[in-house]
Amino acid sequence: MLAKRELVVDSKQRRILIVAGEPSGDAQAARLVDGLLRADPNADIYGVCGPQMRAAGARMFIDIAELSIMGFSEVLGGLGRALGVYRRVLREIRSTDGPDTVVLVDFPDFNIPLAGAAKKAGRRVVYYVSPQVWAWRRGRIAKIAARVDRMLVLFPFEEDVYREHGLDAHFVGHPLAGDVHASVGRDDVRRRYDIDRERPLVVLLPGSREKEVRAMLPVMLEAAAALAEKASFAVACAASIEESLVRALVDASTADVAIVSDDTYNLVAAGDAVAVAAGTATVECALLGVPMVVVYRMSAVSFALARSLVHLPHIAMPNIVLGDRVVPELLQNDATGDRLAAELDAFLSDGSLREKTARRLGRIHDLLVRPDAARRAAELVLELTA
Repeated sequence: MLAKRELVVDSKQRRILIVAGEPSGDAQAARLVDGLLRADPNADIYGVCGPQMRAAGARMFIDIAELSIMGFSEVLGGLGRALGVYRRVLREIRSTDGPDTVVLVDFPDFNIPLAGAAKKAGRRVVYYVSPQVWAWRRGRIAKIAARVDRMLVLFPFEEDVYREHGLDAHFVGHPLAGDVHASVGRDDVRRRYDIDRERPLVVLLPGSREKEVRAMLPVMLEAAAALAEKASFAVACAASIEESLVRALVDASTADVAIVSDDTYNLVAAGDAVAVAAGTATVECALLGVPMVVVYRMSAVSFALARSLVHLPHIAMPNIVLGDRVVPELLQNDATGDRLAAELDAFLSDGSLREKTARRLGRIHDLLVRPDAARRAAELVLELTA
């Protein structure tokens, strides 16, 4: 829950436009909104908002739902609607009573062009939550540096990447990192979902998008079936996924798997190992200190494109942050039920490996958590705002 704001009076009303294009950005931006209004309760904070930003006190200029179709694979299909939103935001930026500062949250295909337009309009531009240009399409870093006045990043290595290109970059800590924790004990979780408390528990995290779940959950269920004699299994159903889809895939398999909705952190913390689709969930598992095997599949065309553009030794964010292959990664043809079962079995069978991995993952918390990250981010935005 967001804390009660401190009242700080400022004689001039600041106008700050925040553009978040998807739910994850809305969650990040909500903390920033709260930090801004703590420092300056008179500020006009508005923009492309979701429910979390509005709850934090932002004024909705455009509903984030109008950009919900803008996933990576759906850009062309939603082009007309996206262009309509872009033009409305651009008119606001160019208007005589437009914002002092524009804060762009991730969402690079929409926000990087918008940064250039805002810069030309004479607005100060802050980019909050770096797009992963350091992983692929690195040529865009120079473009971002020319369009953005200040970059606020969530991972420490990103600060150096941008500063090398002359951009005023600041690592502010990960504002969600402090929220990732269990609220109940392991035994209580297993009792709640009727999971055997005497056996190891493997948690399945197939993703938060339907396409991911359809691609990854069957692979995870194959592994669960292969390890049926060694562990209990539970799949965490993300809030964005219909439980009926997960149930249909589980029922179509031979695996005995509990289905848990809206209790992911408690479930993961109660587990001994996790099978997780590559993405933000890998950071959450690391913050909870649970060993994981990271798996991912994509279309052959997307994989070929990614392989030609990405020049990193790892795909899992915990491995990237720690600079080492701390947890196994199974990508594309290696992402099979048999391979996943073998990697999970290593954690189940070797307690010392499990403990060593959990201990190394524990460093993620120390690296990402900063006291009052949202307040620090707000201060850096307000420094640029008249």
